[in-house]
Amino acid sequence: MTDPVPIDAMRSRAPRTGIQAGIVILLALLAFVAGIGLTVYAMKRVAWLGGGTSQTKRQAVAEPTGFSPAQPVNANGDVVTPDAAALASREAALAGQLTALEARTAAVTSEANAAAGQAARAEGVLVAVAARRALDRGTGLGYLEEQLRTRFGATQSRAVAEVIGASRQPVTLEDLRQGLDAIAPQIQTVDAGSWLESLRQELGSLIVLRRADTPSPRPADRLARARRLLEGGQVEAARAEVMRLPGARNAGHWLTAANRYVAARQALDRIETTALTMPAPAPAPAMAAPAPSATAPAVTATDGL
Repeated sequence: MTDPVPIDAMRSRAPRTGIQAGIVILLALLAFVAGIGLTVYAMKRVAWLGGGTSQTKRQAVAEPTGFSPAQPVNANGDVVTPDAAALASREAALAGQLTALEARTAAVTSEANAAAGQAARAEGVLVAVAARRALDRGTGLGYLEEQLRTRFGATQSRAVAEVIGASRQPVTLEDLRQGLDAIAPQIQTVDAGSWLESLRQELGSLIVLRRADTPSPRPADRLARARRLLEGGQVEAARAEVMRLPGARNAGHWLTAANRYVAARQALDRIETTALTMPAPAPAPAMAAPAPSATAPAVTATDGL
């Protein structure tokens, strides 16, 4: 049998064994870390392990001899000489496409100008028609006054002024018809004070000689024709018939109103004609296309190669 080991001896031996094990583990960790550092250093410095500096790598890439930035190169770094025929063909194709684009732009611009001219004419005619309807109804022009000045003030200033003046003192066909009926007794005969003229008129109306295709000169017939002409809107012709009546001097106010009516309609006719013949707006100046540069075709042809 073995001799028993004292308990005090066992307690003094255990701490020494633990210290030795810790030293061994620490040395193993240091050796592992040192190995990792040597490996990283070797991979960066040793060429056959894929290392080397970035300067060495840049020097390893072969630069093409005689390279110029203006000359195209392919994927292998070789200088490519452009084909003159291909460049000329490409340049001609680009010139044709540019010409086609210019022609299309000119056509679109012309159509836009024509549409703008038609719209301006239509708006002018609508303004003139609206002004005529206002005068026929005997109402004021209102906002149409400003439209007339804006659109036709530069070309038909006198006509615009006549229309605006007539609208402020409107005369309608109904006013002329009623006025003619009111003065009918005074304009069919001469003044009663001129008995000699009355006698001559009476004697002249006894026998009337005229051609069959001419209208009757009798005052009653002239007055009837004037009324029919007013019904048809022919104020100018009705005015001429009234002026031939024996008592035309008594129709001064009616003739003045008729003159204003006729002048306003003639002014409206001139405005409508101007609106219909209004020229189209001048086209905007076309921008000149830039001339193709000498290097542009070469770059394009190189891309194709």
